Amino acid sequence: MQTRKLGRTRPQVAQLGLGLMGMSDLYGPADRAESLATIRAAMDAGVTLLDTGDFYGMGHNELLLREALLAGGRDQVQISVKFGAMRDPNGQWLGMDGRPAAVKNFAAYSLKRLGVEHIDLYRPARLDPNVPIEDTVGAIAELIKSGHVKHIGLSEVGSETLRRAHAVHPIADLQIEYSMISRGIENGILQTCRELGIGVTAYGVLSRGLISGHWSKQRAGEADFRGLASPRFQGENLDHNLALVEKVRAIAAELGVSVAQVAIAWVAAQGEDIVPLVGARTRARLEEALGANQVTLSPADLARLEAAVPADAAAGDRYNAHSSATLDSEKR
Repeated sequence: MQTRKLGRTRPQVAQLGLGLMGMSDLYGPADRAESLATIRAAMDAGVTLLDTGDFYGMGHNELLLREALLAGGRDQVQISVKFGAMRDPNGQWLGMDGRPAAVKNFAAYSLKRLGVEHIDLYRPARLDPNVPIEDTVGAIAELIKSGHVKHIGLSEVGSETLRRAHAVHPIADLQIEYSMISRGIENGILQTCRELGIGVTAYGVLSRGLISGHWSKQRAGEADFRGLASPRFQGENLDHNLALVEKVRAIAAELGVSVAQVAIAWVAAQGEDIVPLVGARTRARLEEALGANQVTLSPADLARLEAAVPADAAAGDRYNAHSSATLDSEKR
């Protein structure tokens, strides 16, 4: 497993990370034993960046990761934790809390649930519009001084917020959706990251399974986040987007690899400062994703993919209107 470095603060991580959200939340039921086995298989394969959030299953995901780490290997991984997204007992979203006192409170609970002495990368899940980003980042900086956090990350914020945050304390990475059909980061945010020396951890590289090559029309309307709240998985949008996948499938077949492997390799090919996160929930999907590390897309391959799936090719927004309104990264 080769490694990449995240920005000028340079935490070194494997070239592919594992996102754990789907093991606890939003994507329907997950098998606990298989989830634990998948985390361990990722670690055994050399994956070091494990991404979780304190609100994934309202603590369930952090406890799951703790259990996986009981077999050892804590010193070989970097744990990335998102915080600040508030939920009620029914799982409904209540907004963000980025107040300094809340930041420290969230961190204390995460450290306890994870059973670790420090969090490697700590980041607000979204920008709290009611709290200056300087205050939120300043609170994480204090956690760095106390030894409870190693690096500061951000998630789904725009260029202005990146600059303001980075002026308070160096930011290691920006976590943001980036895939062949989600390329908003290219409209200035990626350039800002590179100017400031901020790495990128790209989630949604398979667009929540939409461009994995495994999604089908028959799965439309499934009772999880995708079928209920993601416009790209609905109606005519889904038909259009699955047609794009078939174009990628044709190219992948010529290369002798899978659609998912092409999609992951495409993100990795966008720069050495980008680390794709895959949301594999089973060992089979993890194995397929790891195969992307062996895929090298030539300039000609990338040009063909660009022609097949241009930047604005997808139909439908990546989030519904309510969720999109919370994305600082979408503001122009």
